[in-house]
Amino acid sequence: MWPVLATSEHCGAIPVYVRMSTDHQKCSTENQLDIIRNFASVRGLQILRVFDDSGRFGLRLYGREALQNLMVEVRTVQADFRAILVCDVSRWGQLQDADKGACHEHVCSRAGIRVHYCGEQFENDSSIGSNLLKTVKRVMAGEYSRELSVKVFARQCRLVELGCLRAQTYDSFAVTFNDISDEGLRCP
Repeated sequence: MWPVLATSEHCGAIPVYVRMSTDHQKCSTENQLDIIRNFASVRGLQILRVFDDSGRFGLRLYGREALQNLMVEVRTVQADFRAILVCDVSRWGQLQDADKGACHEHVCSRAGIRVHYCGEQFENDSSIGSNLLKTVKRVMAGEYSRELSVKVFARQCRLVELGCLRAQTYDSFAVTFNDISDEGLRCP
């Protein structure tokens, strides 16, 4: 069972941050919110508002308006909360650089705002064990993202070879794929 939050964290309600990578993950943010609501209910916490980045990849900050808005509030003296509830460590981002993944939590910490990972099996208490687990999970999230990118790229290349997709080069570096199934091709 998780420990009860310190009294200073009970003043006011607490914001929540959720993120899912694509619109195809139909229930991802709802599932995250269920875990967070349970965490908050057990501790008698009230959720202030939800910062929701649905359909936003966690590889970079660009395009993640909810996270940007949350961080703006954290950095200003206008933040009316002392804690943030997040489902798990990977919600900040599945970044290849684990230190960048820790940046958002560090910004919160410097502002005196504690981050609670509601779906993790450890308390985010700055202990050696907690810090080690967070680092491992950040590295694992980045590695998962990297491996998935390799698989998706290989699949796209295979579809181009089969004639199911047509590759178009716009710059010398960027390649996009267009589905040409409307021309009668059926692809796996």
